[in-house]
Amino acid sequence: MNTVKKPIRKAVFPVAGLGTRFLPATKAVPKEMLTVVDRPVLQHVVDEARAAGIEHFIFVTGRNKGVIEDHFDKQFELESTLAARGKKKEIEALARDLPQAGQTSFTRQQSPLGLGHAVWCARELVGNEPFALLLPDMLHHGQTSCLADMIEAYSKTGGNLIAVAPVPEDQTHQYGIVGVKDVKAKVSEITNMVEKPQPGTAPSNLHITGRYVLQPEVFALLEKQERGAGGEIQLTDSMIAMMNDDKQPFHAVRFDGDIYDCGSKLGFLTANVALALEREDLADDFRRDLKRLIGTNA
Repeated sequence: MNTVKKPIRKAVFPVAGLGTRFLPATKAVPKEMLTVVDRPVLQHVVDEARAAGIEHFIFVTGRNKGVIEDHFDKQFELESTLAARGKKKEIEALARDLPQAGQTSFTRQQSPLGLGHAVWCARELVGNEPFALLLPDMLHHGQTSCLADMIEAYSKTGGNLIAVAPVPEDQTHQYGIVGVKDVKAKVSEITNMVEKPQPGTAPSNLHITGRYVLQPEVFALLEKQERGAGGEIQLTDSMIAMMNDDKQPFHAVRFDGDIYDCGSKLGFLTANVALALEREDLADDFRRDLKRLIGTNA
């Protein structure tokens, strides 16, 4: 068991999914590049990682995802045009979002074999150190970065951490659920982990929200390529093995903000409304238009 608290420097972003729930839009545009207000969903998630102090951003991509690499690259023609038009504010914004040279890496998941397989594809880039894993569909929005809270907790607990949040009891069968020693605590040791438990059997109502801090030993378990639910290589199966067989410590970190599942149409639309209403340049006019639309369709 790894007891040394190495720093969390790297984050993995699995972005190889097909985005079938957003067809036909995702025929040409990766679902991760669909915008919440005026920033791609993926950019919001990378912002979260950067705010937590992540230094190296690892993207596990697939076919037709080249636009993601382009987004995190310097675009000389665009910047030259903006400079010629005196768009200083826009140039500064692009510079703030751009990772430094050498901070991004891209690798391919050639076959859609599940989240566990996507994580395994990043093994050589992560190396023998703990890492963060952020699912780009799940937009976490709160006073502080969800991952920053997790890394702060990691500095005390070490081991592995999973972000969780409560869901209604009658919805637990739709999620990965964890049991914990103290269901009300901000950070608590995980005692049980179940993927989509049968109704009435969940160990708690705390669901896994798509943010993880994992030790590199997970790669050896994923290496076995064992298929789980849906015939895919499931990350949850390897985490359960780490916890039960290898006796790796796992802690749940409760996230108290809002979570938007931008992989679903409803979650994506809700995220756009919620974040637009927080924008000083948009909120007043947008709220007025929303009231008009709601009144018209009431």
